[in-house]
Order: sequence, then C-alpha cells, then structure tokens
Amino acid sequence: MRRCSQPKPGGPINLKDIRINERIRAREVRVILAATNEQLGVLRLDEAIRRARAMGLDLVEIAPNAQPPVCRIVDFGKFRYELSKQEKEKKHVVHKVKEVKFRVNIDEHDYLTKVRHAEDFLDKGNKVKVHLQFRGREMAHQDLGMLVVRRVRDDLSGMAHVDMEPKLVGRAIGMTLSPLPAGKRHRKFTKHGEILEPQAEDHDEDED
Repeated sequence: MRRCSQPKPGGPINLKDIRINERIRAREVRVILAATNEQLGVLRLDEAIRRARAMGLDLVEIAPNAQPPVCRIVDFGKFRYELSKQEKEKKHVVHKVKEVKFRVNIDEHDYLTKVRHAEDFLDKGNKVKVHLQFRGREMAHQDLGMLVVRRVRDDLSGMAHVDMEPKLVGRAIGMTLSPLPAGKRHRKFTKHGEILEPQAEDHDEDED
C-alpha cells in the first residue's frame, strides 16, 4: 500500500498561489480541520468541500505538492489575514546593520554623540557594527583602542547583546551588537548625550 507523503511543517505559503474549494485540482486531498488540528484523512475533493461548507468554512490547499495535496478546513478570510500578518512580521524583524566609527583619541563629546546614535539604531531594531580604525602611529596604542570599544560595549549593554566580541583585524577593531527585545531595552543616554540616572525610590521616613 502506497503511503501518502506529509507536508513539511512551517513550509512557505504564497497567498497568490493558494487554491480554495473548486479551484483545487486534485481528485483526492488529505484534510485537516484547522480549529482542532484533527486529521480527517484522505477524502474525495467534492466530499471535502461538502464538509467544509457544512461548517460554513472553506477548503484551503496548503501543501499542493504533497501526495495527495493537503488541505485545511478553515475560514479563508481569517486564514488570509493571519498569513499576511505573519509575512509582515517576518519583514519587520529583518535587521539592518548600521556602522558607527570611533577613533583612539576620540573626545568625550564625540564619543557620547556616537554612542547616542548607536542607541537610536538599536532602539529601531537595527544591528550595530562598531568600527575603530587605527591610523599611522596609532597602531602602537591598540590597548587604548580596545578600551574604547569595550567602553562602547558596556555603555550599550542595556540596549544590546554582543554578537561578535571586540576583535582586532588588520588595522581596525570590530564588534557587532544586536538589539535586545524591545521590552528589555534601557537607554543609558538622553538625546543630548547625558547619562540617564535611575530614579530613586521614595521612602517615607517616620518623624519623631
């Protein structure tokens, strides 16, 4: 007896290519009731459509290349909405990589400005690549360059986790940071670069 192949879970579904009800071309389909995930087995197409309509729902083909094709009994309007929502969420989580450049002898004002920009990038869900370039005789001060990059890492610890630790490659030190989940991000600097002090809790003192 020939066994029917199962669809791979999580496979991509293109909204434009989805067939429903009479548009499905197969004579037999494997049917799943979406509400309960119950397997109804392999049914003739007309029987599967009849069952779907008896429930006020649609027969939606989700794995056309399976043998036989796999269909779900589902509200197609809601199915399409959820699928569209998932696609938007996938696009939203694609991170861009923003580069922030530092120098060994960077002054405090420039440093705070660049770190604040890095915070802004991370707050928007972007990755940040920290790049410190040595020029000329600055190669003799690699330790100072590493201190600058490690300071950046520490100052951004409330906004990001480290993908790649500070590393010397050629005449530059590089480090890559990824944003923490939105609910766990805590900025250290204001838009003007000042350090945000944590608010102290008020304690009532008993008066004598």
